[in-house]
Amino acid sequence: MDGAGGPGEGPAQEALQSLSQRLQVQEKEMELVKAALAEALRLLRLHAPPSPLQDPDTPAPTRDSPAAPPGLPPTCGPSLVSRGTQTETEVETEPSPGPPGLSNGPPAPQGGSEEPSGTQSEGGGSSSSGTGSPGPPGILRLVQPPQRADTPRRNSSSSSSPSERPRQKLSRKAASSANLLLRSGSTESRGGKDPLSSPGGPGSRRSNYNLEGISVKMFLRGRPITMYIPSGIRSLEELPSGPPPETLSLDWVYGYRGRDSRSNLFVLRSGEVVYFIACVVVLYRPEGGPGGPGGGGQRHYRGHTDCVRCLAVHPDGVRVASGQTAGVDKDGKPLQPVVHVWDSETLLKLQEIGLGAFERGVGALAFSVADQGAFLCVVDDSNEHMLSVWDCSRGTKLAEIKSTNDSVLAVGFSPRDSSCIVTSGKSHVHFWNWSGGTGVPGNGTLTRKQGVFGVRRGWVQCGAGGQSGGGSVGLSTVDPNTTQLATVCDFQSWLFSLTPALCSPLPQKYKKPKFIPCFVFLPDGDILTGDSEGNILTWGRSLSDSRTPGRGGAKETYGIVAQAHAHEGSIFALCLRRDGTVLSGGGRDRRLVQWGPGLVALQEAEIPEHFGAVRAIAEGLGSELLVGTTKNALLRGDLAQGFSPVIQGHTDELWGLCTHPFQNRFLTCGHDRQLCLWDGEGHALAWSIDLKETGLCADFHPSGAVVAVGLNTGRWLVLDTETREIVSDITDGNEQLSVVRYSPDGLYLAIGSHDNMIYIYSVSSDGAKSSRFGRCVGHSSFITHLDWSKDGSFIMSNSGDYEILYWDVVGGCKLLRNRYDSRDREWATYTCVLGFHVYGVWPDGSDGTDINSLCRSHNERVVAVADDFCKVHLFQYPCARAKAPSLVYGGHGSHVTSVRFTHDDSHLISLGGKDASIFQWRVLGAGGAGPAPATPSRTPSLSPASSLDV
Repeated sequence: MDGAGGPGEGPAQEALQSLSQRLQVQEKEMELVKAALAEALRLLRLHAPPSPLQDPDTPAPTRDSPAAPPGLPPTCGPSLVSRGTQTETEVETEPSPGPPGLSNGPPAPQGGSEEPSGTQSEGGGSSSSGTGSPGPPGILRLVQPPQRADTPRRNSSSSSSPSERPRQKLSRKAASSANLLLRSGSTESRGGKDPLSSPGGPGSRRSNYNLEGISVKMFLRGRPITMYIPSGIRSLEELPSGPPPETLSLDWVYGYRGRDSRSNLFVLRSGEVVYFIACVVVLYRPEGGPGGPGGGGQRHYRGHTDCVRCLAVHPDGVRVASGQTAGVDKDGKPLQPVVHVWDSETLLKLQEIGLGAFERGVGALAFSVADQGAFLCVVDDSNEHMLSVWDCSRGTKLAEIKSTNDSVLAVGFSPRDSSCIVTSGKSHVHFWNWSGGTGVPGNGTLTRKQGVFGVRRGWVQCGAGGQSGGGSVGLSTVDPNTTQLATVCDFQSWLFSLTPALCSPLPQKYKKPKFIPCFVFLPDGDILTGDSEGNILTWGRSLSDSRTPGRGGAKETYGIVAQAHAHEGSIFALCLRRDGTVLSGGGRDRRLVQWGPGLVALQEAEIPEHFGAVRAIAEGLGSELLVGTTKNALLRGDLAQGFSPVIQGHTDELWGLCTHPFQNRFLTCGHDRQLCLWDGEGHALAWSIDLKETGLCADFHPSGAVVAVGLNTGRWLVLDTETREIVSDITDGNEQLSVVRYSPDGLYLAIGSHDNMIYIYSVSSDGAKSSRFGRCVGHSSFITHLDWSKDGSFIMSNSGDYEILYWDVVGGCKLLRNRYDSRDREWATYTCVLGFHVYGVWPDGSDGTDINSLCRSHNERVVAVADDFCKVHLFQYPCARAKAPSLVYGGHGSHVTSVRFTHDDSHLISLGGKDASIFQWRVLGAGGAGPAPATPSRTPSLSPASSLDV
């Protein structure tokens, strides 16, 4: 029985496929007929003599009449023809002589009754397709239909000449053909694809048609996207041009890069704390006493073009050196790593060092101390970790050498002798001697001695007291590999057996650590190193054995003289205090310990677990300490009173962002599974909870009482913003949620999923309860963005394959197949990246992924855009001109994932992706607080660029 229908299935399937192919061919033929009729009608209009009257039998122009497209004069304003092959705007004034019957025809209708019947084909025939040279997609060309200068505008005249009657009959014929086509298969039900516009490459040469004066079309990856012009716009020339009068000024940066960087926290002479995140170096002035609240001001050095990786402060406490990593620009061209030396008072760049000399990035920096910071030592991130010395005033390289194939984590000049340089990192401590060529580019030499952790050299502490009552103490060396006498004795064991009360040999064997992340110079010239085993080793200076070959003559060298087990796990930071004591910061145990002479522990404190491990330590004013942590927090306090956060941030990639409906607050979430509510006025974290899963999107209920959060597993939560309790936990599908949005009246919640569906829920007045209302099914790819209409009845949505669909939610979550009818609908928010009002934000040659987020201001004057090239753009709204100019703002070190305006449009919030940064921009200009004052301390060294490429 199971195989009874088998033999017939093959022929039946083939027959169905044959019928489907024939239907497609017939649809294309009907499209060609429509195009030919429309072209013939257009040519007849161009050459028709003016007639003051109209035939009484001719009906007045209607929406279905090709004589008067809605929203435009009857004789036609300009239409936009997107060819994906053009790079500039031009006006065509002559009709093409090509025969209308050979055109490819207009695009297939997007719904069962979507296109207005009888409308003209875009450009007419082949006149708009045969002459463009190939170019990038996403470009639109303005086409002015040819018309006679002496032809008056058509209106509803009551009569016409006999010669016009055939043309009127032809017009009705064209309208009838168009209606026939519209009753045929809907491209909307087939995913919105245009069968006549092949999604070929950007250089493909083909004809593309629009309905003249009614729609515009752009291409993304060869995919045509049709957008209908609102009826209130009679000409695209009426739309605003030029960049917006509003500007952005960086007001506050949330976060600190402690997760994966070192040398990232210092205190300047002015008392400001300097640190970095993304491409910005932040100068933060705390307020209040130790352990008190934050709220101080921030200034920002924004001269870097990619992420900052390390800092060094000049001995004068004013000048700062900052090194950046390598990167690429939006065209894929590499950006070379470089070191900037800049003035922290004026924020002006003084010197650019090493452009083209470093590979991958700058890993560590240090100013010399003994000669008042005349030199700068740099270690790059190349395979050989090149070590170089530079003249700070001239920016010239004095010496360079390959250091090691292992990673280098720290570098520093000896404070007593600039010819001595120390580096440490993976399994090594290197002592470098820089000699010769001082001030002469390239003539200096660097020689290396490696710190030895094994038994090759031992140190013995001997006392001459006891019987003689002297008490003098000295350090003597012995080489166990020779039989020659050393300064005091032959072998340590033999000496210890003879005078156990006077001499105490230190352990000979030291376990070689995997990492030595940090070191510090003591006033007496010794060096302390902290390693991954939790030990602090003291390296003392001594004359090397001149009789032993390869020892470097009478030059000084270093050896281990003391060891102290300080922490469980790695030691990430060491800091020498003004009183001579040393602070160490632990990783696993999160302890901060103060050490006195002889490595005697004096005092300690433990950092709370939710702040992470100690990454960096800096000494502030008085007894105040600044501590940077591995969870990107900056703490302030002291060992006695404890520490409190003044700067906090996320620790992983960010995606979710929403702003409060009537307070200056906003909420963020991301891959670190943290949901954070931020106080935009106090510049502080209000609260944070662990979501246990990745949060990707969020939105406040209009009441502000609850917030909905979408997760990467298909779950979405509703939380009370005051109690932080979860009031609802629902799962829709098993794929990640990309957008959640409450309707403006708060009665519905729309949830866009990667399963191609939009789930609609009815919501109670307080937002606490919700019940499934319906599903919007029709997208052929995952949902990326959606917006509600102002009346809360309709939704506009975008998807991963660049569809623009409209939905009647109140009417039963129905797909509106006639997208033309939604052209005049007003939207409560505008976050969809595709639409007539915002298509001008797309750059030349875009592949469809260049824009991650978009947001229109509440006053509907500007639109902010987050792109994939670390930039925030500000455009005028509506932005319906190809290649629209914008103001461009840098600072993020990764793709910008989201932008949102605060409730009163006073600020814009932007999220960096992998740099985990949150920028709060102040909106200045028209309708705001006025332009920013020209204060040098507030002016970044690189001002925002204006992309006026029109």
